[in-house]
Amino acid sequence: MAGGGEEVTLLGHWGSPYVIRVRLALYLKGVPYTYVEEDLRSKSDLLLRSNPVHKAVPVLIHNGRPICESQVILQYIDEVFVAGSGATSSAFSLLPADPHERAVARFWAAYVDNEIGAPWDKAFRSRTEEERAAWMGKVAAAVPGLERGLRECTDGGRKGCFFGGAGGVGYVSTSTSCSAAWRRTCTRWRRSPA
Repeated sequence: MAGGGEEVTLLGHWGSPYVIRVRLALYLKGVPYTYVEEDLRSKSDLLLRSNPVHKAVPVLIHNGRPICESQVILQYIDEVFVAGSGATSSAFSLLPADPHERAVARFWAAYVDNEIGAPWDKAFRSRTEEERAAWMGKVAAAVPGLERGLRECTDGGRKGCFFGGAGGVGYVSTSTSCSAAWRRTCTRWRRSPA
């Protein structure tokens, strides 16, 4: 049980970058929670009931109510655990206060997940070198857009956009940093001899 009557439980798996990003957000916001490690080969009834659509982690359960999908969970954490909202409140915010800047941050987090992350994951799971090359071509095609976004956000001093922005760690950096480390590890693992 988290302080002040708030019950926060995270269903996850140690190797999921999506779970790691949620754990990072909970840490940054100072939210105490109970972590439940899921065996993805034998999913618990709690996971299946909490996420009946995708049957996947992460799932955040707040006071008995499940929230699914890591980006949605990050936004929920930022909106619910705010300064002055109770025992598990935080002055730290993942998203900027300005609505336009929040929209920009959400755009770039989605861009990284959809245009780089999803094709990279498919490349990693490809069975043939041709499939892998095709998916990595999609990743390579998305990188110039990301580079433009990095320049725009960091040169403009946007809070919560990317690393080095005026606000330091924010929504996009929380979303992308965990995935970047995981992808690097998987790339090394894929290259190692069997």
